[in-house]
Amino acid sequence: MAPAPEEPGPRARRESGAARLRRRGSPMPLRDVIGVHPRILFVGINPSLHSERLGHHFAGPGNPFWRLLHAAGLVPVALSYAEDRRLAEFGLALTNLCPRASATAAELTREEIQRGKAALRRKISRLTPQVVVFVGLTVYQQFFSKPKSGGAGPKPETIDSARVFVIPNPSGRNANYPGFKDKLIWFQRLREFLEDKA
Repeated sequence: MAPAPEEPGPRARRESGAARLRRRGSPMPLRDVIGVHPRILFVGINPSLHSERLGHHFAGPGNPFWRLLHAAGLVPVALSYAEDRRLAEFGLALTNLCPRASATAAELTREEIQRGKAALRRKISRLTPQVVVFVGLTVYQQFFSKPKSGGAGPKPETIDSARVFVIPNPSGRNANYPGFKDKLIWFQRLREFLEDKA
């Protein structure tokens, strides 16, 4: 008598249609992490190919974004990239200027950036975050059409009623902010900025 087929494990049962398509090599846009009226809306420029494959934000093995959030006190628990949906529990949201994943942001076209800027403005108007945090100096420059960023930190612009802050791109390839501590100071200043204006 043939043995009964094994029941699929919990992981197999939980696998979403999007995850199955990714596993088969079909590209799927990375979904935003959005809650109701977040305190902070983090805005990256666009997803990496690695993040797109895994279906989670900042999933690169050399990217310390999740460790930086916890070390700076922006989230009370240590999260991994696989737990990115939990950001909404802590009043945080995450999106990208452009949804298309690429090896580098330089591959984005001017048309994609213009469409992304319009879509982001609508998103900010709908979500009404307290602070829009651009993750990387380049995405801030792209959004405001500035030739220079002036570095990380608080910015004079507002978007609707949201204030603007820039943190360094947490990628390990960021030569201007190469070490964990070089990036952490700006995540800590973001937390202080949020607390000072509360």
